Amino acid sequence: MKKWDTKFKKVKYNWYIITQVINKRLLEGYTQEDVAIHLNLSTGFIGQVESPSSRAKYNNQHLNELAKVFKCSPREFLPDKPL
Repeated sequence: MKKWDTKFKKVKYNWYIITQVINKRLLEGYTQEDVAIHLNLSTGFIGQVESPSSRAKYNNQHLNELAKVFKCSPREFLPDKPL
């Protein structure tokens, strides 16, 4: 993948964060709709975020709010080392 070829694929860093949120969501038994309600977003947006072919992603505020929901640190969604 070329550096700027992200039109239909998420960059590795963003996809890592999203998969961490998905894993936490599933582990805690939350649906996409549950997450959408907590973040005051549409379920469709959460579906787009979780789709590898969409450019939608969580921002820092979203991650902070998700950490509150999952009772964890926002750092748990970030990689330990640069990707």
